Amino acid sequence: MIESWVINDDSPVPVSSEVVLEALRLRIDSGQFETWLTSSSGRSLAFVTNTERVMVMLLEEESDPGEHAVDPGAQGVSDGFVLSDGQDDEYPDEDTVPIGEAFRLVRHIVGTGSWPTDARWVVDR
Repeated sequence: MIESWVINDDSPVPVSSEVVLEALRLRIDSGQFETWLTSSSGRSLAFVTNTERVMVMLLEEESDPGEHAVDPGAQGVSDGFVLSDGQDDEYPDEDTVPIGEAFRLVRHIVGTGSWPTDARWVVDR
């Protein structure tokens, strides 16, 4: 069985890999920079952006430290990652990816359940 994904605070209707990017773009355009998706198997996928870079995390369950996409060799720190509770985070650029790459990763994970084979990520467990 292929798992399905829903955006946590939107409709309970599953989003496919074909529409998830449009949904993320609409949320960003409306000022929602933190998006959590939950799969039918209980996994979570986080997308937190400052509109240029994104923290993409995949968690097996609620208490799981998970794994996150990385950009090895990226220099600097970026801020403006505004969470739904108003908290404004900053992350090393090495721990985030450019937004175009994040869209590719999320689309692939929603479509297949796993990271693309060429993706770079670290396990935080």
